[in-house]
Amino acid sequence: MGNKFLALRKSEVAKVAPDRAALMGKIDMKEIREADERWLRILFGEPYEAEFQSGGVHVYDGNGDEVLTYTADVGWHEKESKAETQVHGALKAAYYDAFWAARQEINAGAVEMQGGFDAMA
Repeated sequence: MGNKFLALRKSEVAKVAPDRAALMGKIDMKEIREADERWLRILFGEPYEAEFQSGGVHVYDGNGDEVLTYTADVGWHEKESKAETQVHGALKAAYYDAFWAARQEINAGAVEMQGGFDAMA
């Protein structure tokens, strides 16, 4: 995959990705430790929900996909949503389809060239 394709894929995925930086910037971990789940829902706003689990905070998008996790040991950890995964998959499939079609065309041209070569000459 070339740099132009990788840039295209990144820009298309960004269109469906949640704004994680904005979500992370809305809170201070001291405030989170003092908050309850209802307060977290108000803090993150629609369509996000957050809850305390396993000593950390887990943030979910409107589809129920976990998009962010915070733990004291690791800090913030981003998780890919289903929408992001689908865009990645669709663009990879389109790229590989075009790649293999071009490869077959090149190989077919090479066979035609070999067919016209006289090995006895």
